[in-house]
Amino acid sequence: MKVRPITTIKTIVTGIEEAGAGTKLFTLADPDRWELPPFKPGAHIDLHLPNGLVRTYSLCNEPADNARYVVAVKREADGRGGSRALHDEVGIGDVIGVSLPRGGLDPGAGIARHVFIAGGIGVTPFLSMARHLVQTGDAGFVLHLIVREEVPLAAHLAPLIDAGRVVVHCTSRAGRPDLAALIGEGGADTLVACCGPEGMTEDFEQVTAGWPAANVHIERFVAPPPVIDPDTKPFTLSLARSGAEIQVRAGQTMLAALQEGGIDIATSCCGGICGACKVGWIEGKPVHRDRILSPYERERYLMVCVAGSDAERLVLDL
Repeated sequence: MKVRPITTIKTIVTGIEEAGAGTKLFTLADPDRWELPPFKPGAHIDLHLPNGLVRTYSLCNEPADNARYVVAVKREADGRGGSRALHDEVGIGDVIGVSLPRGGLDPGAGIARHVFIAGGIGVTPFLSMARHLVQTGDAGFVLHLIVREEVPLAAHLAPLIDAGRVVVHCTSRAGRPDLAALIGEGGADTLVACCGPEGMTEDFEQVTAGWPAANVHIERFVAPPPVIDPDTKPFTLSLARSGAEIQVRAGQTMLAALQEGGIDIATSCCGGICGACKVGWIEGKPVHRDRILSPYERERYLMVCVAGSDAERLVLDL
């Protein structure tokens, strides 16, 4: 049976920098110093770690800096193991497989004002965007960084803080700021984005509930709990390229059924927030439960880790 190819790029670790707040910056480059595949500001890449784990991180360098990928990794002692492996086991010269970049923020035509809300290490994708906007001079922006005390990536943020582009809010001194006040009035020419802990992103969602979807962007640290639908029914996946038919049992994820059928699918978060398992769909009635695809993208794609089907048959572009 044909399988879906997984594209990874061979990179080597060329730099590791202590960046404060238990955070390290890892610089990855092509072994022969060729340019790396292009990316949007704040795009994600999956790191295929030497111990077999696959973890997703936001790029924090700007797209014009295309000879390297730079990711910031905060060591989470109680996490799933990826950050510990990077901090404790990975060194200069080590080889790491990297996925093609995906996602990221698109400055877009007609956007005159950007407001970014970041919680702690959630600043990383916005550092990339801020650098891009400064370099291109395309639009105005302000980045509100909410921390308890210590500022992550302080040396890299310092020029933006000095320029008034980054405003630091220390909750240990002044409490948590009002997100609605930070965001201000909406408009077609304003794009707002948030990356941080779940409580922050939930508040951000409430504040921006009335905004056009195209003007709001959210990134999450952790996937939300899986949606359990007691009324779910079995359905059939038809793979257009291979001609295979795969049965999805009631309560089974589409991803698990595909893997049982020998289909190789790239995965990382398994919760609909990273975009690694995006697959095109051709016919049927998918149920989208991800937190990443836009309404326009949902007309063509789904995330097999969380998506379901409201029809007995769903045709995938596999």
